[in-house]
Amino acid sequence: MKDILVLTHAEDEWQLISCALSNIGNIRRATDLNAALAMHTQSPFDLILADIELLAAHPGMPAFSSVNPFVQFIVLCTRSNTRQAIEAVKAGAVGYLLSPVMERDIHLLLPSLNHSRSKDFELDYLRDRFWKTEWLDIIRSKNAGMKRIFDNIRSVAPTIATVLLLGETGTGKGTLARLIHWHSRRFEKPFISIHCGAIPDTLIESELFGHEKGAFTGAERKKPGRFEMAEGGTIFLDEIGTISPSAQVKLLQVLQDGTFSRIGGDAVFKANVRIIAATNSDLGDAVSKRIFRKDLFYRLNVFPIEIPPLKERMEDLEYLVDLFLKKLNVKYGKNIQTVHPSVLDGFCHYEWPGNIRELENILERAYILETSTVVTPDNLPIETQMDVIRDIPAPGTGQTLAQARRYAVNACEVFYLTSLLKQTNGRINETAQKAGITPRQLNRLLTRHRLDKKQFKPQKDT
Repeated sequence: MKDILVLTHAEDEWQLISCALSNIGNIRRATDLNAALAMHTQSPFDLILADIELLAAHPGMPAFSSVNPFVQFIVLCTRSNTRQAIEAVKAGAVGYLLSPVMERDIHLLLPSLNHSRSKDFELDYLRDRFWKTEWLDIIRSKNAGMKRIFDNIRSVAPTIATVLLLGETGTGKGTLARLIHWHSRRFEKPFISIHCGAIPDTLIESELFGHEKGAFTGAERKKPGRFEMAEGGTIFLDEIGTISPSAQVKLLQVLQDGTFSRIGGDAVFKANVRIIAATNSDLGDAVSKRIFRKDLFYRLNVFPIEIPPLKERMEDLEYLVDLFLKKLNVKYGKNIQTVHPSVLDGFCHYEWPGNIRELENILERAYILETSTVVTPDNLPIETQMDVIRDIPAPGTGQTLAQARRYAVNACEVFYLTSLLKQTNGRINETAQKAGITPRQLNRLLTRHRLDKKQFKPQKDT
């Protein structure tokens, strides 16, 4: 789904374009350049269809591109100003549409949009040959905070500085740790990840630094630790705030002089390892409570990066959904390309306590259960779709979850079909095509919800 702006005075053009593109994006309108720029600055658009006369006014296309370098343009023109439209295409517009605009011409331009956007995005980031191609999807964001984070990663990745990733569970700290490693000078060496919170205190030192044979009961053979395994590369210490006091002392030694010893051994090993640590807890508070060493905290806190929770970067939600669906199509091969509009609306009003990981897991379960070509509310947790049923009276005593879910689905279908029938003036074939169902299926839904197509047809003057 795209955020689309239509910049035009012409009411008929606006109506036709909004109807033609209703199934591929969220569409808004502006009638002058200043209003359009203000709307774009507040929430950047992916695609702008603009009257060439309005767009040509100062400052035009460059002002929009300065806010979002990946915004795409289609210009609207008459035959008399076709030359201006051609110049706009040379300057970067995807194409132009002649007035009066025809719906078929709009659909002829659509296939070039994604190709052009992908190409522009890749060229921009590969121009300086820093970001690796396989990571381009990960570093794409509309959120100002995330853009700053990627700028910071770009600065720190080539160095050997210790990085501390801060953020709630599920915000993607592990992914960012790998992003740093793969854009460092150590990318050809190992990346070793260890979840410190999943290892008992009695074993954490052995896991990190290894042990000699006979060092403790059960140590029947010599075992190298994760720091030895990561030689020359990067070690990622997730949930660093959970490690035991004795492990904190040994980790401090690694950070101070770059050496460590195995448990039960006298040999001193050199640690040629870059450390990236992560935590979802407040290490400063742990220091004040004397749970975490102050000197270790200062050593780890060389380059802190705080990752915002998903609820603070909702402008990326739609893109993340598309990205996860793309991955699920590769994994399961069902070719589900999008989610139902009401699903996204429900997602936008959900708090996402589990952040990006929760979104990915919920989508994977829904994808597996889905039998249509679109992810529908039926297979999603009811709490993620509460916005859909906010106007429905709460179920009475004895109502089951299945009954509550039916309420939500019915409300979603009524809202969606009503909106679509208004756009098509009650035309069954056109409505069915836009909804991605057959006319027979549509008629069954209309009967079930007691919707009459006649009430959506234009009223004739009497």
